[in-house]
Amino acid sequence: MLQLKNITKDYVTSSETVHALRGIDISFRDHEFVSVLGPSGCGKTTLLNIIGGLDHYTSGDLVINSKSTRLYRDRDWDVYRNHRVGFIFQSYNLIPHQTVLGNVELALTIAGIDKKERIERAKRALDRVGLEDQYYKKPNQLSGGQCQRVAIARALVNDPEILLADEPTGALDTVTSVQIMNLIREIAGERLVIMVTHNPDLAREYSTRIVSLRDGEVVEDTMPVTDEEILEYERSEVVECEAEPKKKTKESAKMSPLTALKLSARNLISKKARTTMVGIAGSIGIIGIAMVLAFSAGIKGFVDYMQDDMLSGNPITIKESTYDLNALTGMMNDDRREEIIKNPNRVYISSLIEYITKMDSQMQSLAIENNLTKEYIDYVKAMPNEYYDAIIYDYGFNLNHNLYTDFKLNSESEARKYSISMITAMYTSILKDTSFSSYAQYISALAPSFSQLPSDGDYDYIYSQYDLVGEGSRMPTEAGEIMLVLDSNEELSDLLLARYGFFTQEEFLEIIDKASNTNYEPEKYRESFAYDELIGKTMIWYPNDTVFTENTGADGMAAQAYKYNHEAKDFSTDGAIELRVVGILMPKTSVSFGSMKSGIYYTADLAEYVLAANAESKIFDYINGISETINSAMAIASYYINYTYEYVPYGDDVTPKKASANIGPATSMTDMMSSMMGSSQTAFDHAETKANFIRTLGGNSLPNAVTIYPVSFADKDSVTEYLEDWNRTEGNEDVTFDDTLELVINLINNMIDIISYALIAFTSISLVVSTVMIGIITYVSVVERIKEIGVIRSLGGRKRDVSNLFVAETLIIGLLAGTIGVVFTYVVSIVVNLILKPLIGYASIASLPAGQAVLLVALSVVLTLISGVMPARSAARKDPVVALRTE
Repeated sequence: MLQLKNITKDYVTSSETVHALRGIDISFRDHEFVSVLGPSGCGKTTLLNIIGGLDHYTSGDLVINSKSTRLYRDRDWDVYRNHRVGFIFQSYNLIPHQTVLGNVELALTIAGIDKKERIERAKRALDRVGLEDQYYKKPNQLSGGQCQRVAIARALVNDPEILLADEPTGALDTVTSVQIMNLIREIAGERLVIMVTHNPDLAREYSTRIVSLRDGEVVEDTMPVTDEEILEYERSEVVECEAEPKKKTKESAKMSPLTALKLSARNLISKKARTTMVGIAGSIGIIGIAMVLAFSAGIKGFVDYMQDDMLSGNPITIKESTYDLNALTGMMNDDRREEIIKNPNRVYISSLIEYITKMDSQMQSLAIENNLTKEYIDYVKAMPNEYYDAIIYDYGFNLNHNLYTDFKLNSESEARKYSISMITAMYTSILKDTSFSSYAQYISALAPSFSQLPSDGDYDYIYSQYDLVGEGSRMPTEAGEIMLVLDSNEELSDLLLARYGFFTQEEFLEIIDKASNTNYEPEKYRESFAYDELIGKTMIWYPNDTVFTENTGADGMAAQAYKYNHEAKDFSTDGAIELRVVGILMPKTSVSFGSMKSGIYYTADLAEYVLAANAESKIFDYINGISETINSAMAIASYYINYTYEYVPYGDDVTPKKASANIGPATSMTDMMSSMMGSSQTAFDHAETKANFIRTLGGNSLPNAVTIYPVSFADKDSVTEYLEDWNRTEGNEDVTFDDTLELVINLINNMIDIISYALIAFTSISLVVSTVMIGIITYVSVVERIKEIGVIRSLGGRKRDVSNLFVAETLIIGLLAGTIGVVFTYVVSIVVNLILKPLIGYASIASLPAGQAVLLVALSVVLTLISGVMPARSAARKDPVVALRTE
C-alpha cells in the first residue's frame, strides 16, 4: 500500500514561494487504476513525481508498504525508482540513439541484470505490448503509438509495483489512444496504476477510481481507502514480519561503467560528422607533440643507426698522452664569470694575459699521461673476442725513414731508389719555391702515410665497410703485402701518390702549375691511374742498420756520428723486405664513417717484422749514449737538397718550368730531427726525447697506443666496462681511454632532447586549446542530452551514473582524438620517410615509438577527462523533473 500523509510541496523562487501541494492525505491500494484529474497547475504532475521519487516533498511523509521515506537517501530513491516504479510519459522520452530493445533494456541494465536475462525480459515486455517485430528499430522509425508501447514496455520490464502514467495518450490520435488505454487497463489488474489526465471521459471509462485535485488539494475521491483497509493492511504486514523471513536478493540501482560507455558511444555514433570533427580538432595538439616526438625518436634512431658506422671512424683509443675529454667538456660549458662592482665614467681592463694563463693552466690540468705497461697491454689482449672486431697495437714507428721507392725526374730519366723521407723533403722544398710556399710545411700532415690495417686476419670487419676493386685485387696474406684505400670519391691524394713514387717529379710540377693557374702541358698532366698501374707497385723496407751507417769522418762529420743514407744505391738486402700493393679498397656506398682513411695500409705481420728486424740496431746504443745536451756536430747525419731551375722558352716568354734536385752531402742531426719528428729541436733535452726518437725508429716493442673497434655501439659499453675494471682493481695504475663517440652522441642526444622539449612546450598550447574546446563540446552535449538524463534518473540511475555517462563520452572523444593524432603522425611519417630516404639513406627519420604513441593516446584521454569533469558534474546536478520537461 502507498500512503501520502500530509504531503506538501513548495517551490521557492527569488520573489515568492509557490505552494504546489497543500497537505495531501491519500492512500492507494496495491491493485487499482487511479486517474488523477484537475486543471493545469493544480499539482497533478507534482503529485505523480513525488510518488515516483523524482521529486521530494517539503513536509509530510510518503509511506511505501508501511515504511516511511523521511530518511531516504538518494541511493534509496534510486533503488525505489528502479525496482518499485515504472513511468509512462506523454512524450515517450525514448533515447533516440538506442534501439527499441536497448531502450527497454536500460532499466534492467541499471538494475544489474546480466545480459542474457536482460534481453529475454526486454523481448517479453515488447512482445506483450505487440512490438515483437520491432526490436532493433530506432525510435525515429516508429509511429507515435508504437513509441508509447515501447515506453510502456520499458515501464513494465522491471515488474514494478506502481505504474505512473503522465498523460499517456496526450500525443496520440483517438484510435491509438483507445489501444493504449486498453493495454494500461489490462496492466492495472496486476499492480497499482496511477494516471494523470485532463480527459474526464477517459478517466471514467477506464479507471476504477478518480481523484480530483484543485490548487494543490484533493477535492474529490470516488473510492478512498478506508481506515479499516489501512488497519487490515497493517495487520497483514505484522503477520508477515512475524513469519520466518525470506532471504531476498539485495536490490541495487546503478549503471555500470561499460553501460555508460556504450550509451555514450551510441550517442556519438549517431552524430558521426560532429564527432569526427571534434576528434580531429582535439587531435591537433596531439599531432603537434606526436610529430615532435616522432622526429626526435627518428633522429635519435638515425644517430643510433649511424653509431655503428661512426664507431668505425671513432674507435676507443688508449694513448700514452691524452686529455680528459669529459673535464674538457665541463670546462667549455663553465661560463661563470666573477662579478665586480664597476664605477661609472671609468674604462676597465680585461686581462688577456690572465685569460691565456688560465686557459693554459686548465689545458695542462687536462693532460693525462698513461703508463702503458706490459701488464696492461696483456690485460687488453685478454679482452673477450666477442667485444670487438679488431684491435690495432701502434708502436709509434715511422716507416717513411726506412721505406724506399723508385723516383724519377721524368718518364725518360733513370730511376733512383730514394727514401720516402727524402722524397717528402724534396717536394717540400719544391713547394717552398711556388705560390704554395706557406703550405709546404704541412705536406707531411696533409699526405697520409703508412698505417696499419684494422683487422685480426679474417678481414670480415673490413669487408663489412669496403669493397675490393680492380682485377686481381685481394687482401694481404703476409708481411710483404700492402693495400691502397680510396676515399668515397674513388680518389687518392696527389701528395700521397707523389711521396710514394707514383708520380715523377715532372708530373708533380705539372700538378702545381695547374693549381697555380700557370702554363702547364695537359698531355703531361696526370688525372688518374688505372687499377693495374697501382696494383703491383713495389717499395722496399730496410732495417736501421742498413739505413743508418757509422760515419767515418771522411765528410767532415764526427766519427761517433751516424749517417742517414737517403738513397738505397749500395744497400744490402739483409733483413730487407719488399712491399707490394696487392689490392685496392673502396668504401661501400652505405658507409659514411669507415675505419680507414684514404692511404696505404700494412698488416700487423709487417709491424712485428719491423720490430724484430730493428730489435738489435746499433743506432739505439748510440742514441742512448748521447749526453743530455749535445753539439749538433755530434748528431746523426741527415741531408739537404738544393734546387736549380731549368728555363724552358715559350715563344717570347721565358718561364721557369722544370726543376731538378741536386742532392748534397750529409750535414747534421738538425735536419734529421726536423724531418723525422716535425720539430726544429737541435738537441736532446732529456731521456724522454731519446725514448721517443728510439720509438720513431722502431726500437720499442711495447705499444704506445691501442685502437679498439667494438662490434657494435652496444658492445662498446662492454669494452669500456672491461677497461674500467682494470682501474677498479686495487693496485693497478689508472689508464684513461678516449671514447669520443660516446661524448659526441651524448651531446647530440642532449641537444635533440632540449629542442624536443622546447617544441613540445610550444605545441602544448594547441593541446590546451583542444582540451578547452572539448570541454565546451561536452557541455553542449549535456545540454543536448538533458532529457536522456531525466530518463536515466527516472529509471533509477544515480547522479554518479549520469556523471559517468559524460565522463565516458569525453573518454571516447579523447581516445578518438589521440588515435587520430597518432594515426595521422604515422601516415605523415611514412610519407616523410619515403621522401627523405633517398636523400639521407635512412628509412625512419620520423618514427614515433609505440610506447610513446600509447602514452599520447593516454594523455589525450586524461586531458579530455579533465575537460569533461565540470560538464559531467553539471549534468549530474540536473533536476530529473526539469530534465524530463526539457524539449
